[in-house]
Amino acid sequence: MTDPFITDLLPQLAGGAAHTHALGFAFEGLDGDRVRIRAPYRADLVGDPETGVLAGGLVTTLLDHVGGLAVWVALGGFKPIATLDLRVDYMRAAEAGRDLIAEARCFQLTRSIAFVRAWAFEDSPDSPVAASQAAYVIESTGGRPVGANLRTPKGTA
Repeated sequence: MTDPFITDLLPQLAGGAAHTHALGFAFEGLDGDRVRIRAPYRADLVGDPETGVLAGGLVTTLLDHVGGLAVWVALGGFKPIATLDLRVDYMRAAEAGRDLIAEARCFQLTRSIAFVRAWAFEDSPDSPVAASQAAYVIESTGGRPVGANLRTPKGTA
């Protein structure tokens, strides 16, 4: 993995897209093969105004996004990926008024699929708000193009 990937591209991938920028996601760092990002506590991200707890959809988005970053870390650079499967287990309510941190690690990488585990928490992954397990499909170069398995309707060609 090149230093420019870590210092320049990875932080940009963490919060540079329109939706991640709008949500305030920020790159927190890389520790070996574990990548970490932060979602700030903001009133507009609260799901329940009575409790002040961040929205569950934000937690899911945070876990999915940090999982994708972990895939790019495992690949050693950017390559198009897409979420194939994402399971999120909510273990407790997030603490009102606190930022959420997410950490992820790609634990298995094949030619076409990456498998990732991630955690969302305030202080430590040992006390998670939620945990996820996900699979991401990795673009394969030199493979069959999109739609190659579709048949041409009779009478057209």
